[in-house]
Amino acid sequence: MNLTEWARAQGVNPHTAYRWFKNGTLPVPARRVGPRTILVNIDAATTPETIGGLGLYARVCSHDQKSDLDRQTARLSTWAAKAGHKVVRIESEIASGVNGGRPKAKRLLADPAVTTVVVEHKDRLGRMNVELIEAALSATGRRLVVLDQGEGEDDLTQDIADVLTSFCARLYGRRSAKNRARKALEAAEHG
Repeated sequence: MNLTEWARAQGVNPHTAYRWFKNGTLPVPARRVGPRTILVNIDAATTPETIGGLGLYARVCSHDQKSDLDRQTARLSTWAAKAGHKVVRIESEIASGVNGGRPKAKRLLADPAVTTVVVEHKDRLGRMNVELIEAALSATGRRLVVLDQGEGEDDLTQDIADVLTSFCARLYGRRSAKNRARKALEAAEHG
C-alpha cells in the first residue's frame, strides 16, 4: 500500500505521514521504491503494536448533550475494539472547545502511555488550532487519529466559522456561540 493510501486509512494527513517517514518516526515499516513512491508494509500497519496505547477523547459543549457524550465514547471504544488496539486511557468531558483549560484533555495529552490520541471529529479536540496539537504530538513520536474527517468543508470557510464561534463565545457566552456563528454565516451567504 502506498503511503498516501495508508495515511488516509489511518485518519492522518498524507503530508504528516510523509514528514514522519522523512524524520524516521513513521509508526510502521516503509520504504522508498521510486522518486515519488513510498510503500508501507500492510501487515505491519495493521498490528496493534504499531499503534501503541490509544487515548480516546470525547467532548460536548453542554450538559444537555450528555447522551451524545456517551455515544461518542461508545463509538470510539467500539472502533478501538474492532481494530484490536490497546486502550490505555478514555477521557470524556463537558466543556467548550474554545476553552484551553480542559483538565481531562490536558491529562490525556500529558500521559506518556498514550501514543495515539483518537477523536471522532477534529473539533472535539478543539475548535481552533488542532493542527498545533497534532504537530506537538508528532514531535514526540505520537499522533492524532480523527475517525470522521467530515464532509470536506473548505478550509477557509471552516476557519471563518471557528473565528466567528470564538468571538460569539466571548460576546454571548459559550453555550450559544456555535448557533450564533452559524446564523451569522447563513446571513452572510444570503445577504
